[in-house]
Amino acid sequence: MTGQLRWHVEGQTLCLQGELDRETLISLWQQRETVMKQIDIIDVSALERVDSAGLALLVHLRQMAQQPGKTPLFNGVTDKLHSLITLYNLQQIIVSAAKPQ
Repeated sequence: MTGQLRWHVEGQTLCLQGELDRETLISLWQQRETVMKQIDIIDVSALERVDSAGLALLVHLRQMAQQPGKTPLFNGVTDKLHSLITLYNLQQIIVSAAKPQ
């Protein structure tokens, strides 16, 4: 049973919704170069599930958006996602714009 991943761009924010896993990330992967132009924030607050492949994509998207003097931030990191980030020791890479609620 595979969920869906949906996304849209609002200004300089990439908003992700649904499930970000190895089964759902292919479409975003294929469009990543177009999608990541001018992105400053990646909003993950509406993600229901993220696996290790999804986490790897988040790291890659951050790297794509990084430019001199600009480090993209993540908004809405949930406790579950924060646990996964900590498990893989990525706290210095996936930096939250705000603390999880």
